Amino acid sequence: MSIRLRLTAWYSGILAIMLLALSAAIYGFVYFYSYGDIKDRLKEQSNKVVLGQAWSDGKLKLVIGGPEGQNLFAQMYIYDLERLFTNDNMENIELKFKIPDQIAVKNQQGFIKASYEGNPFLIYQISTDVSTTDGMLPAVLQVAVYTGEQDRLLLTLKNILLVGSFATLFAAFTFGLFLARKAMSPIGKVIEAANGIQTGTDLSSRIEYDGPQDEIGRLIDTVNSMLGRMEGFYTGLEEAYATQRRFVSDASHELRTPLTTIRGNIDLLEKIWEMEPDDSRMTEAEIRQLSIESVKDIADESKRMSRLVADMLSLARADTGRTFDIEPVALEPMMTEVARRASFLPRQAEWSVGEMGQLNGKYILGNKDYLQQMLFIFIDNAFKYTPAGEVTLDAVFYQNQVGIRISDTGIGMDKDEVPHIFDRFYRADESRGITEGIGLGLSIAKWIIDEHGGSVEVVTRQGEGTTFVIWMPLLFAPPLE
Repeated sequence: MSIRLRLTAWYSGILAIMLLALSAAIYGFVYFYSYGDIKDRLKEQSNKVVLGQAWSDGKLKLVIGGPEGQNLFAQMYIYDLERLFTNDNMENIELKFKIPDQIAVKNQQGFIKASYEGNPFLIYQISTDVSTTDGMLPAVLQVAVYTGEQDRLLLTLKNILLVGSFATLFAAFTFGLFLARKAMSPIGKVIEAANGIQTGTDLSSRIEYDGPQDEIGRLIDTVNSMLGRMEGFYTGLEEAYATQRRFVSDASHELRTPLTTIRGNIDLLEKIWEMEPDDSRMTEAEIRQLSIESVKDIADESKRMSRLVADMLSLARADTGRTFDIEPVALEPMMTEVARRASFLPRQAEWSVGEMGQLNGKYILGNKDYLQQMLFIFIDNAFKYTPAGEVTLDAVFYQNQVGIRISDTGIGMDKDEVPHIFDRFYRADESRGITEGIGLGLSIAKWIIDEHGGSVEVVTRQGEGTTFVIWMPLLFAPPLE
C-alpha cells in the first residue's frame, strides 16, 4: 500500500469515527428531546389520574392533554373486579392495550413501546390501588401517546445522518486521495530523479519544486543539495582520473626519452667494445672519446630520471594528502641562506638580492626544508628562462602577510599561459624548446604554498620577464639578537 493511500485511509478512518460520534450525538439529542417531553407528560398525567381517582361508570373522566396538542390514551384495569376503564379517545377508535399479569406488573412498571394495528405507542404503566365500595383493590394504569410522528422524524434523521455521513466520507476519501496524490507528487519526482541517476550518469539533473517550504520542500532541497555534492564528487573523481591518466602518460613519455638515450648509448658501447681491433676503423683515442661521451650522456640522463622520480614522489605524497611537520620559521636566516646557495646555481643572468634586514623578527609557520625547496624551484626557473639579464630576490609586506618576490627580465610568458603554468608536465616554452625541464617544479611549488596556507601572484609579459610573489601569513615575534 502506497503512502498516499495509507494517509488517505487513516484520514478517512478518523473522519468516519468523528462522523459516527457526531451522528450519534445528534440522534441522541433529538431522541431525548422528542421522547423526554412525552415521558414527562405521561408521568404527570398518570399522577393526576391516580391522585384524582377520576373514573366512574366504566370511564376515565379526566380530560388528559398530550404534548403539542397530541391526545393521550389512558386505561385502568382493576384485577379483582376484572373491569377495564378507558377514556373517550380509546373508545372512539376501539383501542385496547394489552393487560399485564397482576404479579408481573410490579416488575414491568415504567415505559414500554408497543404497536397496535401498525401504530406505534409509548405506554407508561404503573400498578396502583384504587378505592372502591369493596375497599382498596389492585389495578394497573396505562397512559400512552401515539409516537408515529416522532418515529418518522427519528427515522428520517437517521437516514439523513447515515447517507450524509457516507457521502461526506466518500467525498473526503476521494478529495483526500487527490490531495494526497498532489502533495506526494514531488516524492515521485525524487524517485524519478534517483532512478535517472541510478540508470545513467547525468548528475546535473535537479528536482524542480515551486511549492511551500514544508517537509517535502525541505526534503527536495536536501535531495538537490545531495545531488549537487554527488555531482561535485563525481566531477572531481573524473578530473582526478583524467589527471592521473594524463600524469601517467606524461610520466611515461618523460621517462621514455632518457631510457631511450641510455639504451642507445649502451648499445653503442657494446658494439664498440665487442669489435676486434682489426675491424675497427677508429683509433683507440676516438673509441675512448666516444665511450666517455656515451657514459656522460648516460650519467646525465640518469640524473634527469632521478630528478623526475623525486618530483613524482613529491607529487604522489601531495595526492595522498600527506602533510609535513610545521614550526615557526625565522625568515631572515632562511632567506639569507637561500640567497647564498642560489648564487651557486648554473646561470647566465645576474643575481641580485634585496635588503633582508627588514625580515628580522618576522616568522612564518611552516617547514623550512620545503620552503627552501619551493624557493629554489622559482629561482631555478628564473635562471633557466633568463638567458641574459637579471634575477632579483626581495621581500615586501602587506597587512599581516609577507610577499617573497622573485623577478627576472627573461623571456616571459603570454597571459593565456599563466593559468596553466602550475599544471603537471606543462611547459610554457615547450613548442620553442628554449630550455630543458620536465614541467613538475611549479606543481610541487604550488603544493608547498597551499600546504602553508599561502598564495602565489604572477605578473608576466612576453619578452619582458616574469615576477612571482609568494604570499605567506606572518607570525609576530621579537627580533633576533
